[in-house]
Amino acid sequence: MRAQWTNRFRRDFRSTPTAIQSAFEKQLEFLIHDLRHPSLRAKKYDEARDIWQARVTGGWRFYFRIEGDTYQLLTIRAHPK
Repeated sequence: MRAQWTNRFRRDFRSTPTAIQSAFEKQLEFLIHDLRHPSLRAKKYDEARDIWQARVTGGWRFYFRIEGDTYQLLTIRAHPK
């Protein structure tokens, strides 16, 4: 599998704190190798639009679609508590 960053994801990623960017890069490696990695806690977020959600940290999530052998990264944002 591979990851494709959308323009929106790039913009959102640049505005995240440096620590979150580093944590995301680690999580992205897990995603590429194993969608079911326990630290990702990946799940379907929006069934109708086929959007998935995965954990960056306790307070941050990233959202993506699976298209063939590609994870299309849509956005990264703080998770409301």
